[in-house]
Amino acid sequence: MVTFVQVNVNQMNTSNAYTYRQIARAIEHLTTHFREQPSLSELAEKANLSEFHFQRLFTEWAGVSPKKFGQYMTLEHAKARLRNGAPLADAAYEAGLSGTGRLHDLFVSIEGVTPGQFRQAGLGIVLSYGVFDSPFGHYVLGTISGKIALLHFLSEGDEPETILVTAWPEVTLQHEPALLQPLADQIFSSPAANGAVQKDRLPVLLRGSAFQLKVWEALLKIPEGHLASYDRIAEAIGQPTASRAVGTAIGSNPVGYLIPCHRVIKKTGLFGGYRWGAERKQAMLGWEAARTDSHS
Repeated sequence: MVTFVQVNVNQMNTSNAYTYRQIARAIEHLTTHFREQPSLSELAEKANLSEFHFQRLFTEWAGVSPKKFGQYMTLEHAKARLRNGAPLADAAYEAGLSGTGRLHDLFVSIEGVTPGQFRQAGLGIVLSYGVFDSPFGHYVLGTISGKIALLHFLSEGDEPETILVTAWPEVTLQHEPALLQPLADQIFSSPAANGAVQKDRLPVLLRGSAFQLKVWEALLKIPEGHLASYDRIAEAIGQPTASRAVGTAIGSNPVGYLIPCHRVIKKTGLFGGYRWGAERKQAMLGWEAARTDSHS
């Protein structure tokens, strides 16, 4: 599912606030009418913009094009129906698609699997999990077949099971902290004598769109103790104008710390936001800088 950057309208100038409201109207219309597959011209009319300017402004504000936004909405609805056992034809029709062929194409282009493979994917899959402590607070760790599928830092009131089933709704949960303890012990371990960090060899299982996977792969190339800007990540994946979309993908990272989204900052040098809190991000960067200095 697409995640969008929260914008405080009160902090914008009048022009920007008006533009935001225009795009917000289009997003609301697309969200409530995605099954009708509204056209670009229809959405542009809702925003009182030309198609050209609407396409550009929507992409700047939302991080994805109007077409891609609609595809994500359609796909998420179809996925929910398939999880509930609906036939492929019914899932396609109820999502506003003309047939199973279009549903197939949508799944393959975004998820990288066919609808049938998606529906079968959860059968027999067990996600083992436990809650552990770290230098940055408690986190829930989830693994599938020994690979880390989720590392989510917890805030007060968070329910680990809810977080897990939201990320992996088709699996069976199994609480096994003792089994995962050796793995958890390696995540925040000290650098090895040869300078390599044990966590670099931990197996990670990621699921996302092709764009998200490209962004997360680029994050893995940022060494501990170093920083990169959103623009730099966009350039690294060959899409230099997609810094806003890069930010959206970074905000959707399901494996905290190991996929080091905390090492990405604004090009102005400001730390920027962080999915698990700005203070935690600052603590991570300071902790890593100290570790790097002590082993240099």
